[in-house]
Amino acid sequence: MPSPDVLLVGLGSTHGLRVAEDELAGSLHRAGAEVVLARARRPREVRTFALTDLGWALAARRAAAGALARDDPRAVLYLTTTAALLWPRPGAIRFDAPAAANRPGRHGIWQRPLERRRLAQAPLLVPQDPGALAEAGAPPTPAIVVPIPVEPSAPEDGAGAPERDVAAVTYAANPAKKGLDRVLAAWDVARAPGETLVVAGLHGADRDGVRYAGTLPGPAFRALLRRARVYVTAPRREDYGIAQLEALADGCRVVTTPAPGPYAALPLLAGGVGWVADDALLPGALRSALDADEPGYAARALAAIAPFRRAAVDRVVAERLLPALLAGR
Repeated sequence: MPSPDVLLVGLGSTHGLRVAEDELAGSLHRAGAEVVLARARRPREVRTFALTDLGWALAARRAAAGALARDDPRAVLYLTTTAALLWPRPGAIRFDAPAAANRPGRHGIWQRPLERRRLAQAPLLVPQDPGALAEAGAPPTPAIVVPIPVEPSAPEDGAGAPERDVAAVTYAANPAKKGLDRVLAAWDVARAPGETLVVAGLHGADRDGVRYAGTLPGPAFRALLRRARVYVTAPRREDYGIAQLEALADGCRVVTTPAPGPYAALPLLAGGVGWVADDALLPGALRSALDADEPGYAARALAAIAPFRRAAVDRVVAERLLPALLAGR
């Protein structure tokens, strides 16, 4: 069997990462490349971010080394900076946010300096958003921005669309980072009698107007977005904003606070398809979105995410990314 064109080395540590990894593998395959995706095996859980990253970096090294022992790919693409930290062979690096930004202080004591070296040594960087490249310090390495593709989860003609019988949804698998406390405070002010906020990604005690849905598989979360009038979030930091883009794809109005981080969805939301407000004005923005009545909103939101749709990403991969990956061999 001939060697693959591209070896992808991923962590697969979360549902979102696995989806993004599979999407890129599929896009490269549609561009005509033979692709192998090697995923790290989950390491044992430890108590600190520094040790957690070390465990995943070692697991990614083992996955990459095993794949390289079997094949001699023309290019290697590490799908996070963590996967690249202990690489057995240099390769391109894809990332949403660097350790330089999301591992402050002691949490990134060893990752940040090694990450700087890897970003400088890599033949190519593949950030998911230009903001990620800026947070990495704009290294001189050539870079190609390749977003995560987002598609509607139901037919675009609206056939069989459910009634939007859920007032609002938020995602809070990491409640502090996602600002759940700020969302709940705004909800308590903004909600009308009978309206319910569904909190996905987290278990909790239901109360009047708030229901916890726990961890949901991807299709179930998207089904919830199709039923919701509003998706609301108040992140303290946003590395990408995939849930916001998914909400737009499914015609759900999006309310957010501005946040540091690459936050790829924020320019779209601030540009007219969302409601963006600081903490003090969040209840009013949320109420405005709940009361909005624009029959054409779903179509307008879908048009706004055109650069993030699969066809647009496939063009970038076929015309720019794959030729750049294979240029050295």
